[in-house]
Amino acid sequence: MTNATHPFDALMDITARPEVVFVRGAGSYLWDANRNRYLDFVQGWAVNALGHSPVAVADALASQARRLLTPSPAFYNEPSLKLAKLLVDNSCFDQVFFANSGAEANEGAIKLARKFGAKYKNGAHEIITFEGGFHGRTLATMSASGKKAFEPLFEPKVSGFRKAKLNDIESVRQLITASTVAVMLEPIQGEAGVWPATDAFLNELRALTQQRGLLLIVDEIQTGIGRTGKLFGYEHAGIEPDIMTLGKGIGGGVPLAALLATEHAACFDHGDQGGTFNGNPLMCAAGLAVLEQVAQPNFLKAATDAGLLLERELQRLSARHGLGEIRGRGLLLALDLKMPIGAAVVAEAFAAGVLINSPQPDTLRFMPALNVAREEILAVIDCLDTVLTKVGAARRVA
Repeated sequence: MTNATHPFDALMDITARPEVVFVRGAGSYLWDANRNRYLDFVQGWAVNALGHSPVAVADALASQARRLLTPSPAFYNEPSLKLAKLLVDNSCFDQVFFANSGAEANEGAIKLARKFGAKYKNGAHEIITFEGGFHGRTLATMSASGKKAFEPLFEPKVSGFRKAKLNDIESVRQLITASTVAVMLEPIQGEAGVWPATDAFLNELRALTQQRGLLLIVDEIQTGIGRTGKLFGYEHAGIEPDIMTLGKGIGGGVPLAALLATEHAACFDHGDQGGTFNGNPLMCAAGLAVLEQVAQPNFLKAATDAGLLLERELQRLSARHGLGEIRGRGLLLALDLKMPIGAAVVAEAFAAGVLINSPQPDTLRFMPALNVAREEILAVIDCLDTVLTKVGAARRVA
């Protein structure tokens, strides 16, 4: 559709979007071109760790833009070196490769694992991933994903990915062959409906991969950078993976991602990996501003407290409306609706000025800014209380 102000049909039609154009954001709120305000608990799919247009990120971008945008990845630049050091100092990893998107970081992790197999495991190249997993939209990352909707798309897929069942260590063990080089998973499967890998399973998986000489890759595109209440999701289980990918929250709203590896796993040779804009100082300056704030213990405690409040309120809401369990950790939570009414609830909430997400027909997902305020959480709960009453009444009449 095209109108005098906004030519909607100039954009490729790849998803259903409401005919609303957002023009401004601040913290937990967005405003559209008609000056309507929305309370945002999607935040670009867990991207805006500090909310919309945070001052720290805006200042870092403006300052860096006046100094240096990009010198090319053939040369070092200051922000990328500082951000890499901060990531290494706050994790179990030794080296960092910066990328532009989560899919690109995961593609890099797949390539790194295959390089490891070629150098050290007689050409082993298969990676065990999981049913319900989501790792991106490149051909390789779609192939690695266990998303049913991807199965008929863009055939033939990239081979070399075998699917195990989440939280079932025997299903992993049965898939290991001489061709296996790694196991790759999300600590919480977000797109599948916020299904966590248990801490016990992650410990079993770490022990199994070490026993069999396999790499363990954690895809923390959605769970990293404080989303679960710790800086990285793997920390809850007390394990040390070999490879980790980051995206979404690390840029605080700008396209930035990262591939991290231990010295043991970091085996790229010169020329194996690269990218024109990877590690450019503008994006890394934004990432540095985000990480310097999120990594503070007081910030993570406040985010943890906010997650506990949201979880408690969702449990009360679920009990009041006869709904299901609350899944997830920190500020990545899901409400089981027990009925395929997710799209209707999202639409009604949108009309009421609240943005939430339904990754599955029977599930609502909540991904607010990590510095979300108590009153904002309570406002979303109040809105959902009204919406669920309305949708439930409509279903009973039907």
